[in-house]
Amino acid sequence: MRLRFVNQRVFMWLVWLRDSLLWLRTWYFRTVYGMKIAPDVRISFKARLDKTNPRCLEIGEKTYVAFDAIILAHDYATRRHGGGFEQVTRIGSNCFIGCGSIILPGVTIGDQVIVGAGSVVTKDVPAGSIVGGNPAKVLRSDIQTIAYGRLA
Repeated sequence: MRLRFVNQRVFMWLVWLRDSLLWLRTWYFRTVYGMKIAPDVRISFKARLDKTNPRCLEIGEKTYVAFDAIILAHDYATRRHGGGFEQVTRIGSNCFIGCGSIILPGVTIGDQVIVGAGSVVTKDVPAGSIVGGNPAKVLRSDIQTIAYGRLA
């Protein structure tokens, strides 16, 4: 049996509220932290973005970052942090970053890429591919995705 809301208007208001909070969080990352995130990016509330070196993080438009994903922009152990480290962590457009995946600092993920759940991305990922595993390897190439990394 499927759950039903007594009032459809209340349900739609809750959906609008969630979308507004997601947009507000993305706006906060852009203005306060200085991250280069497109306005239409969807970032789960449980996803973690690196706030230690926020200006070295770029996320392209219509990209979805799922829950428990970690995107790093610094590495203290190798002295890649602070103002001296200018290597940028980039995620392209129309990508999907799966739950529990980790993107290491300085990695570039091309456009239309799907990162599988639990993957650890240590190297650059070419555009139009699916990656997975630890460390992440290309599982499939020449794919097409639409908004938020859904397969076309």
